[in-house]
Amino acid sequence: MARPKKWRKIDHIPTVSFFSPSENEDIGLPCNILKLEELEAVRLKDLEGLEQEECASKMEVSRPTFQRILISAREKIADSLINGKSIKVEGGNFTRNICSVHCSDCNKEWNESFENIQKIKNKEYICPSCGSQNVYCQKSCEMKFCKKHCCRNRIDEE
Repeated sequence: MARPKKWRKIDHIPTVSFFSPSENEDIGLPCNILKLEELEAVRLKDLEGLEQEECASKMEVSRPTFQRILISAREKIADSLINGKSIKVEGGNFTRNICSVHCSDCNKEWNESFENIQKIKNKEYICPSCGSQNVYCQKSCEMKFCKKHCCRNRIDEE
């Protein structure tokens, strides 16, 4: 069985998700799909000018993984510019933040995406090991990302 993909942490969700070499996006041009983590890699490396090690750390992936994401993004962007294709930004295996989660029944710990924290709070999320709904976000995550997207702060505010 293949290992599940690690979440790629992104800080920026684009406001524009479609780019076209013409003014009309409905003319049937070929399209490249740029994943959100690929766009984040280009933003960090090419726009922010960070070193690859810093970029990988910010996205919480290894440096070789960051390099593969960046190469894939640059190939799609170059193909679109050279061959007149449009670019659609969507999808991918990303999260705004990663939270450490714990099951009280079987003591299993794992990392979960920030987007699932509301499900955990509402007891709509079950432990992948034992099926228990007695799952909660660990306090340690508060130290991990306590700025604008801290799951503990968001849950406490509601």
